[in-house]
Amino acid sequence: MAAVTEEQIRTALEGVNDPEIKRPITELGMVDTITIDDHQITVRILLTVSGCPLKDTLTRDVTAAVGTVAPAAAVVVDMGVMSDEQRKDMQTMLRGGRADREVPFAQPGSLTKVFAIASGKGGVGKSTVTVNLALAMVKRGLKVGIVDADIYGHSIPDMLGVGDIRPTQVEDMIMPVPIKGLKVISIGMLKPRKDQVVAWRGPMLDRALVQMLSDVYWGDLDALLLDLPPGTGDMAISLGQHLPNAEIVVVTTPQPAAADVAERAGTMASMMHQRVAGVIENMSYLQVPGGERMEIFGSGGAARVAETLSGRFGYDVPMLGQIPLDQKLREGGDAGDPIVESDPDSESAKILQGVADQLSGRSRGLVGMQLGLAPAGRL
Repeated sequence: MAAVTEEQIRTALEGVNDPEIKRPITELGMVDTITIDDHQITVRILLTVSGCPLKDTLTRDVTAAVGTVAPAAAVVVDMGVMSDEQRKDMQTMLRGGRADREVPFAQPGSLTKVFAIASGKGGVGKSTVTVNLALAMVKRGLKVGIVDADIYGHSIPDMLGVGDIRPTQVEDMIMPVPIKGLKVISIGMLKPRKDQVVAWRGPMLDRALVQMLSDVYWGDLDALLLDLPPGTGDMAISLGQHLPNAEIVVVTTPQPAAADVAERAGTMASMMHQRVAGVIENMSYLQVPGGERMEIFGSGGAARVAETLSGRFGYDVPMLGQIPLDQKLREGGDAGDPIVESDPDSESAKILQGVADQLSGRSRGLVGMQLGLAPAGRL
């Protein structure tokens, strides 16, 4: 084979990103040794942990990168494991010198838009909306993360088809699970067993939220979506304390019983000095053959919530969209293949994409972002 140097190979490997961290493996210190023989090039890669779930992807990408500078050579990728000291060095580099337990999205210079998806009651499709909005934002080319903060009813992993996946840990830093262009973390991924019941009260819930925000390496995100538990309890209060700049998206169904409690979820956000970005109505109607719409759960719930909150807060709280009852929407969640990907031309997918476009349409920057500041004298 033609002569190739170690420097050329390392340069080629600069284009290989770690599948979880999304940073070049050369920058992360993962390229250990490169051995060049007459007909073979051996690259030793140091994994963060021995059971790295994406090492096959890493092997394929390294092989392809070396092939660009030495196409005639046989490439062998030898996998090793970082030492404790090497992992600590990587952790220090990734944190960029910031203190432990610091929530990066709450810092004054953060450009990440944070949207908390809330509801007054359960069963309105809040998790389904969260997953599909996040994937719709990915379709716009955004870098998006999801925190499944519904501690008791965590369903996001199953809706994305990663219910049995566990995140990789580097020292005390957790890598979010990459799936469909998203970065995802859920308390369900951190439990020792999938069937283990979470029976926590206030302080533990707060600690779990802080861990998922500060101990997870999110990297540079354009948007972070949090799937909140229903109601106005401990998690809503913790969110207001740790992410005062988050904007709240309220999900309801059309009937008054759901709309009344949805108003409370929006009012809770205002009490925590957070802005309500809008209201989404799920299960709005059933489209039947012939073009007729059947309003199975009534009508007008989200419009009333939006109007009430607008009057109460003194700024416009729009109704962002009305999502119909759609069997494919439900089936996509059950199968781990959300509708904005599995059937992007369906009416539900188009409405969800439109809502995502409204939420993420503003340019990325500090102008217009919530600063999380309360008026003097208010608690």
